Amino acid sequence: MTTTRDYYEILNVAKDASEQDLKKAYRKLAMKYHPDKNKAADAEEKFKEISEAYAILSDSEKRAQYDQYGHAGINGQYSAEDIYRNVDFGDIFRGAGFGGGAGSIFDMFFGGGGGGRQQAYQSGADLKYNLEISLNDAAFGKTLNITVPRTEECESCKGSGAKSGTQPKRCQTCRGTGKLSQARNTPFGRFMTTVTCSTCHGVGEMIEHPCSSCRGTGKVKKVRKIPITVPKGVYDGVSLKKSGYGEAGSHGAPSGDLYVVIHVKPHEKFERIDNDLLYEAKISFTEAALGAKIKVPTLDGSILMTVKPGTQTHTISRIKGHGMPYLHREKRGDLLVKLIVKTPINLTYEQKQFLKGLDKNYVEPEKGIFDKVKDAFMR
Repeated sequence: MTTTRDYYEILNVAKDASEQDLKKAYRKLAMKYHPDKNKAADAEEKFKEISEAYAILSDSEKRAQYDQYGHAGINGQYSAEDIYRNVDFGDIFRGAGFGGGAGSIFDMFFGGGGGGRQQAYQSGADLKYNLEISLNDAAFGKTLNITVPRTEECESCKGSGAKSGTQPKRCQTCRGTGKLSQARNTPFGRFMTTVTCSTCHGVGEMIEHPCSSCRGTGKVKKVRKIPITVPKGVYDGVSLKKSGYGEAGSHGAPSGDLYVVIHVKPHEKFERIDNDLLYEAKISFTEAALGAKIKVPTLDGSILMTVKPGTQTHTISRIKGHGMPYLHREKRGDLLVKLIVKTPINLTYEQKQFLKGLDKNYVEPEKGIFDKVKDAFMR
């Protein structure tokens, strides 16, 4: 970011200013400080400052972040390229008579300067990192450091690629523009085309004395520990974006972004179904017939659950609030307990005969079915 001043103060607008109010205020100030018309030494920096303020406030999402958290909601969340990506400078300055139009403005923001040179900047590549976490980490969140190899701006030359004490020289082939004009004769007439300078590859500069640390590239390989905050309730496959933590850009261009893809490991007891958790509990024939209290595990610890008399196998009981947290919400899903009735094996002759009697709906007057079951299986 180029400033720490209040964006509304910079544009001299109220905090409830409309989109049209912002556009009008910005155009007025931009006409005053644009380097093509204002040759004062600080004009370019003032122009960058008002442009940054307008880029943030004209985007509803970024404006909301700024209104809630101030500059802390912007710094580190967006790269320079992200900030200016959706701003239509061509529409704002159409007819203003600025040389280079919106293109020269972007050169100014991304290292081209205000002198009209068309440096070829290239944003750094995005990186992808696969992070494996447990279901408990997905449920309750976690902050950890990940180790990421990436290219960074060379500290020795500050990304210029030139040896300390020297500066890159202007390319003599394209005279620092990074482009060359070529004429082509066709049956339809003579056409002029613009191509990238093959000598400087569009940079507009040549390095006579390369930096020994980066060998003239302006970038070096580093391995960094990057802090990652896994939010509560995160799903498998969710991608967390860390703006500006990707590969370094060329010639002062913005760095790429880091995308951390979450992979939740299977749990030995629970199966996730959206924000609910499914657990299979095995109960005995007696417990199913007579009812019981059984211990059930949850992510928060074990609890007691009541099994109703006469419960059938595959019956599902719902325990409220013991599932997964909803992502970015103070709410939790439920624990679904699927009851599996275990069929008795290795029965005695008496037990078999008794079950046959039950199968014929035989009930002795002095005892009911559940009393019979209890007597037969608890001897």
